[in-house]
Amino acid sequence: MSQKVSLSRYLVEEQRSKGMIPAQLRLLLEVVARACKSISHAVNKGALGDIMGSADIENVQGEIQKKLDIIANEVLIEANEWGGHLAAMASEEMETIHLVPNRYPQGEYLLMFDPLDGSSNIDVNVSIGTIFSVLKKAEDSDSISEKDFLQPGLQQVAAGYCVYGPQTTLVLTVGDGVAMFTLDREQGSFVLTQENVKVPEDTKEFAINMSNMRHWDAPVKRYVDECLQGKDGVRGKDFNMRWIASMVADVHRILTRGGVFMYPWDKREPHKAGKLRLMYEANPMSWLIEQAGGAATNGRQRILELQPSQLHERVSVILGSKNEVERITRYHLEK
Repeated sequence: MSQKVSLSRYLVEEQRSKGMIPAQLRLLLEVVARACKSISHAVNKGALGDIMGSADIENVQGEIQKKLDIIANEVLIEANEWGGHLAAMASEEMETIHLVPNRYPQGEYLLMFDPLDGSSNIDVNVSIGTIFSVLKKAEDSDSISEKDFLQPGLQQVAAGYCVYGPQTTLVLTVGDGVAMFTLDREQGSFVLTQENVKVPEDTKEFAINMSNMRHWDAPVKRYVDECLQGKDGVRGKDFNMRWIASMVADVHRILTRGGVFMYPWDKREPHKAGKLRLMYEANPMSWLIEQAGGAATNGRQRILELQPSQLHERVSVILGSKNEVERITRYHLEK
C-alpha cells in the first residue's frame, strides 16, 4: 500500500463513509487493540518476563491456567472497564460475567473474549492469540445478567482475533468484510495490510487432531478417509493435513490461503456437543470466516444461527473453505 492506514483511520472511515461503526464501538475496538498490543509485548518477552509455565490454578472449564492466561485476562479487563462504552464483559477464564464497576459510566456494548487461545503452545513458542466478540445489550435492559450475553452469533456487531506469531496481526470484521492489520512496532500502532480477505471456495488442506480418529463420528471419518486417499480416491486430488492446536493460528492460515478446520463432536465425552466454546471461539471465528466468503457449521446447522443456552456452552466446529464445509455438513445430514 502506498500510504499506511492505521487501525484508527480505518475505523473512522468505516464510521464516517459507510456508517458501519457507531463512535462508541470504534472506541471500544481501539481499546481492545491496545490491550492486544500489551499482551503481544508480554508474549514476546517469554522467559525474560517470568510469564512462562503453569499458574497451578484451574479455570471454570477445569483446565489448568498458564501464567499468561491470567495476565491476558487481567489486561483485557483493566483496559476496557473504565472507558464508558461497555456494560459488562465475559471471559472463557471466568465463571460468570464481569460488570463494569459503578464508579465508571456504563456503555451499551458487551465484550466476550478468549484472552489467550492455544495457551498449551506458550512454552514451545508456537503462535497463540486473543479472540473477541462484541454484542449490543438490549435497549430495555436495565440490569445486566448472563442472559444478556446469550445472543446468536448473527447478532454480533464486531468480532476479531489477534495472532501473536512472527508478526502480531489483528484480524477484524464489523460486518463489512474482513481486514488484517499488522503491528508496526516502530510506530507502535496497527497498520492495515490487507482488505477484503477472501477464503478460497476449494482447498487441498484440512486441519484436525488425528490422534482422536478412533473417537470420531462416521461422517468425519468418511471425509478424512477420502482426503487421505489422495488423487487415486474419490476426491481425485492430494490433500495436506495441518494442525497447530491453536484455533487462532489454524483459522489465520485458512483466512490467508484456504483450508478447512474441524474440531468435531466425538465419543470421548458424548454428553458434550463439542470441545470449543460457542460464545468465545466459535461465534467470532464463524463470522470472520463467513465475512470472508467461507462457511461454518456444527456439522448440521450454521453456527451463527445457534441459540446459546449458557455462557460456557460448547459446540462442534467445522469451518473454512465453503465447498469443503458443505460437503462435511452433507455427510452429517445424510447420516
